[in-house]
Parts: sequence; structure tokens; C-alpha cells
Amino acid sequence: MGTLSHHSSTTGSPGPALFAMALGGLAIGTTEFASMGLLPAFAADLGATVPQAGTAISAYALGVVVGAPVLAVLGARWPRKHLVLALAGALALTNIASAFAPTFGTFVATRFLAGLPHGAYFGTASVLAASLVPRERRPRAIATVMSGLMIANVVGVPIATWLGQAAGWPAAYLATGAIAVVTMAAVWWLVPDVRDTRRGSVLGELSALRRGQVWITMAVIATGFGGSFAVYSYITPVLTEVSGLAEAAVPVALAVFGIGMTLGNQVGGRLAEIAPVHTIAAGLGAAAVSMTVFALTASSVVMALTALFSLAFTTTATTPALATRLMDAGREGPTLGVALHHAAFNVSNALGAALGGVVLAAGWGWTSPAAVATVLPLLGLAALYVAVRMERAEQHREPALTG
Repeated sequence: MGTLSHHSSTTGSPGPALFAMALGGLAIGTTEFASMGLLPAFAADLGATVPQAGTAISAYALGVVVGAPVLAVLGARWPRKHLVLALAGALALTNIASAFAPTFGTFVATRFLAGLPHGAYFGTASVLAASLVPRERRPRAIATVMSGLMIANVVGVPIATWLGQAAGWPAAYLATGAIAVVTMAAVWWLVPDVRDTRRGSVLGELSALRRGQVWITMAVIATGFGGSFAVYSYITPVLTEVSGLAEAAVPVALAVFGIGMTLGNQVGGRLAEIAPVHTIAAGLGAAAVSMTVFALTASSVVMALTALFSLAFTTTATTPALATRLMDAGREGPTLGVALHHAAFNVSNALGAALGGVVLAAGWGWTSPAAVATVLPLLGLAALYVAVRMERAEQHREPALTG
């Protein structure tokens, strides 16, 4: 039984609609990652220490984990275009609220609220994007929607950080809110109001949680991406203390990482149409190699930047295939399936950063997070092996049940 009614575009290319929804990803990526660079500024202004200010970033991640399944389920009966508009509106309002937070406590609360629409937006937009193209083109359509998140690391985050430094940290959140408002206008004008032949339901979306394939694929994401976050979370001290890079040049290194993510997402979207499981396996294996190379050669700026680019590219190349896999695994709950991708992604963020913090606190040195976290994509590979075995077993059982 299909979960979506797929439509080839009868009114022209789906490109403008996909671009409109990608703008929301640009806003989400900017607000998520720019907070890390603005942390000292809002900490000082709101009377918090730097370690305390880190709770604002954790609050956002928690909002993603909570909001992804809850909002995807609550919005199950909404037309998907309307839900995308509502989530973009929530993104605008919560970021503007962050800019005007009078105390650190209220700022943390607004960051939690800003995280709520994150996963549900991508889940809904990905399913809507998939309905605009033939079935075999779904991974590329999802990659286009996700591209806003990747481009945010190249363009949105540096600009928001510069704006926050030049005009005060609230300006960065106001700018993000403005991008979300532009997203609403673009979606309203450019995205067709595609309706499923089968109306969505709360129980239908919740049914995704009963499927083991959904949970094991989430485990692939939570572990597979953790190594990348273990490296990214502590990248500044590694580059300045080990590689000898000037602090002023760190944004260039982060842009290299962002370019790797952007290209990996686009290439991964094409590869996922040909061989999705092999794309995931190759990406995770190559990510483990990239982290090993980074740990061993970080004393060289050129080698460190090359390994960072490779890590970003190989990890992110798995994203379209994993998102499509979750959409299919969810069956009657495709929106929740893809939304859970971002919940698992933020679990990997917390896992990688925590593992890196443990080994650094133990005095193992700045490159130790990369060395130790190499095990995480290997765990992701193991989980993928289990997922494929489960899938084959299900395929063997279904003909027997219907025979």
C-alpha cells in the first residue's frame, strides 16, 4: 500500500517549490548553528556564564527532539502546504521572541520553543517535496529541501554571526525570523497545494513508531552522525592549538566544512536514487576514515581542512538516503518518519559532543574526540547491517502472508 500519491508536475518544473521550502532550511540551519558563535555575546548581555549559556543550545536541541514527533503527529490531518506555512510562522515568531528575551531564563525558553518546529518542518516539507516528483526522483527532491540547512553553514551562519557582532546578538535572531517570513511568502506563492488521495490521520502517523525499521534507522543516524559532531563541537581549539590556524581564520575552516556538507547532500541525493543502502554504508565507512586521518594529521592546516571537508561530505551524503528510508519505513506515517530523522540527528549532536567532552576532560588531548568518536560511524554501519537484515526478513514474510 503506497503512502503517498506521487505527481509529476503538470504546471512546470517543481524546482521553484523545492527552492521555496529550502529557504525554511536556511532559517533553521542559521538559528541552530549561529547560536554557537553568538554564545559569549548573549551570555554576557543576559548575565550568564559561558557554561550556563550552553544550556540555551541544549534547550534548542531538546526542542527538536520533542517537537519533531509531537508536531508531525498533531498536524497529521492538515494539508501539508498549510502545515509547512504554520511551522515557518512558528519559526519566525520564536526567533523574534529570542531577540527580545529580557532574561536568560526566558531566552532559554524561547530557544526550546524555536527548536519545536525544526524536525516537523523538514518532515512535512520532505514528504510534500516527494509528492511533487516521480517516485524515483524522491531522494533528489528531499536533498534539495535539505540543502537550505547545508547552505546555512556556508552563508547564513557567517552572516548572522557577523551581524550579531556588529549590531548586537538580537539582530541575528531577527534576521533569522525575517528569513522565515520570506519562506512563508515563497511557499504560499510557489508550492502547489498537493492533497493526498488518502487523508492523513494521527493514528496513521503514530503507526510509524510501531515499526522496528524506523527505530533501527534512527539508531543508524544517532550513532553515524555522532562522530561528525564530536569533531565539529571542538573544532576551534583543535585548529588554533594543534593546527596553528589563526583564530580569525576559523570561520574559513567552518565554511570549508559547510561546503563539504552542501556538496555531500547534493551528490548523496543522486547516489540515493541508484543505490541507497550502498550510499549509506560507503558514507559511514568513509566518515570513519576521515576522522582517523583528521586525528593523525591535524598538526597540518592543509591536511586538517582536507579531512574536515571529507568528513562533512561523506557524512552528509547519507542524509537523502536515510530520510527516504525513514519515509518508506513509516509507511502510513511518512511525515513522522522523516521528522524523526531530525530528532535522531540532534541525539547524535548531544552524543558526539558529550563523548568528546569526556575524553577531553580525561586529558587525552584536543584530537582525542576525533580518534575516539571514530567508533560511532562504525556503530552506525553495524546498525545498518541489522536494518538490512530486518528488511529482507520482512520481504520474505510478506509473500508468505499474502500467498
